[in-house]
Amino acid sequence: MNEPVAKPVTKKRGLRRRQVLVGAGAVAGGLAITKALGLYNLPSVPGQSQSPTAAGVDWISPLDKPEAQVAHLLRRATFGATPTEYQQSVKDGFKKTVDRLVETKAAEPPVLAGADDATQDKPIKPQDLIGWWLDWMLRTSTPFAERMTFFWHGHFTSDFRKVNLQTPYIYWQNLTWRQMSLGNLHDMLYQVTIDPGMLRYLDLGTSTGKSPNENYSRELMELFSMGVGTFSEDDVRNGAKALSGWREPTTQAMYDALVKRAQEQGRPAPRNVTPDTVKTGIFEQQRAYTGAVKFLGETRQWDTKSALEKILAQDSVAPFIVTKVLGEFVTDQPSDAYVARLADGFRKSRYDAKSLMRDVFMSPEFLAPANYRALVKSPTELMVHTAKALETPALAKAIGLAGQGMGQLLFDPPEVGGWPANASWISSNNVLTRVNFAQATLTGMAKIPAFKDAHAVHLDGVVSPATADLLNSSPDDATRWLILLASPEFQLK
Repeated sequence: MNEPVAKPVTKKRGLRRRQVLVGAGAVAGGLAITKALGLYNLPSVPGQSQSPTAAGVDWISPLDKPEAQVAHLLRRATFGATPTEYQQSVKDGFKKTVDRLVETKAAEPPVLAGADDATQDKPIKPQDLIGWWLDWMLRTSTPFAERMTFFWHGHFTSDFRKVNLQTPYIYWQNLTWRQMSLGNLHDMLYQVTIDPGMLRYLDLGTSTGKSPNENYSRELMELFSMGVGTFSEDDVRNGAKALSGWREPTTQAMYDALVKRAQEQGRPAPRNVTPDTVKTGIFEQQRAYTGAVKFLGETRQWDTKSALEKILAQDSVAPFIVTKVLGEFVTDQPSDAYVARLADGFRKSRYDAKSLMRDVFMSPEFLAPANYRALVKSPTELMVHTAKALETPALAKAIGLAGQGMGQLLFDPPEVGGWPANASWISSNNVLTRVNFAQATLTGMAKIPAFKDAHAVHLDGVVSPATADLLNSSPDDATRWLILLASPEFQLK
């Protein structure tokens, strides 16, 4: 029997926000959720200096302790840690761990077999694509780069349904987002604009000077760089003209499939299509708009790069991106002063994402008590952390299958605005699905790892009285793991 988990001294208050299912007991003869303690509201804490306990949270922030600072970093900057990763990071200390995470170049995932040659006859299977990425999330030697790839996946959105798995485009996009994940926003926006998957998803690949499509122009400014209310409808229309002229590339496999289909139908091979050798969009000047237009206050002849630089010259860009980053990694209620300070540094760095992320992690606000457990894990973060906690990377396929039921199927965001955030992930239905995933995972394991000090590694040893009671009364390690993984503390990061 493990030593009891000490109950923290707490001050109970009324329920205020973020409903999270606390967890459950188990019955003899196997794992089963038998005692739901109800939906638990976890408050957000206004004011960076206020103590969480004073706001009614069932625990006291431990972020004055070095090991808790490191664990907090790993929950935010990666998908959680295995016991070995945790111990090494604690040994290194907070600053050295930040340096390692931020400075290490992204490791490339293994090739997804057949993806580069996807065609109508041999499409990529969605479960293979999703499983490929999840497996890499669990096995990569550069988890921060993978976490940033995941962030940009939700910011610069595309989905496999419209992009179509009969092309390699959505697979290529994932590789591109990883390569650019810690680059500068100048290069990033250009790569996003000419990405074949994005060309198809937001219709820029069919936009011409004579018939400009406004979809990408609008979302580029509203969702990707500047924010709502920072541009006019004329800017959307003229931006579409400025960005026109791109088309999707045709791979050798796609060309061969076209030729084969033409032969089978007794038609000549297409004469206006040839294989391309690049994995980006192809610019054709004859398809572009010719002439000057007024875009964001300036009238001139534009091309893609000059239009993007005009966007990046807008004052709204830095605070917009910074606010999005802070909502993902620190708090969904950043102060105006915090945003302004980081935005100023972001501009001075020429929009360098690596510099921004270092500033985020080294900012006093990142380790402020008010921001401890202030964010809800997305389904992917929750399930990948579960697999890392149980040291079971083979769970990638199960995570992929469970994602849709939790509302987050990778490569398939619900809208161009991306995934929900934080409290939006919590409802009675998807909370039950989260608990069921933990139970099914444990039930399916041939050997469950010893619990040992798992509550210290994954929860900083800081739990509510309710969670402590359940852990202390659990009869075996399997039950303790279920309580930990289903606890409100584990749902948060």
